[in-house]
Amino acid sequence: MSDDPTQVREFFGARAARWDTRFPDDGPAYAAAVAELGLRPGDAVLDAGCGTGRALPPLREAVGPGGTVLGADLTPEMLAEAAKAGRDAAGTLLLADVSRLPLRDGGLDAVFGAGLISHLADPERDLRELARVVRPGGRLALFHPIGRAALAARHGRQITDDDLRAEPNLRPLLARSGWELVSYTDEDERYLALAVRRTG
Repeated sequence: MSDDPTQVREFFGARAARWDTRFPDDGPAYAAAVAELGLRPGDAVLDAGCGTGRALPPLREAVGPGGTVLGADLTPEMLAEAAKAGRDAAGTLLLADVSRLPLRDGGLDAVFGAGLISHLADPERDLRELARVVRPGGRLALFHPIGRAALAARHGRQITDDDLRAEPNLRPLLARSGWELVSYTDEDERYLALAVRRTG
């Protein structure tokens, strides 16, 4: 899968209408990952690369009616599917690239990114952009409903040492981007890396 934004948009755009039917049982895994993000009522959170918005309802539940939930994706077809599924009721949908977010510095308490990191054109730059919009001490969750080995097997591949999602690669990448990795889980049934926005 390419990390070129145009190719990413084309890849997901062609699959948007069938996306939720391909992965119909992921809802509980999304909700469990959101729960570990430690959101509080009134918080502001971004679902970066939100796709069809499967994380938006649990994010809204976590921050309550007084919180702010944003879903940003660069694929219009994915956002259209999110709206068709009624998930725009849980959060505001933004057509935006995570490398250039139309958000102010430090305005968010957290970012949730499902299946995000392997699609970033410039991971260090893009993670730094996510750090820019999160307050010091805010959190980042990098999530996938299945782990690296299970995902590679699904695509008929092996996991490789250069995989950005591997802890030895991810920890320094996050550190260079303004984050500190505080929790890392890579099991068959889920992948979840939690990081905290460093101060200073």
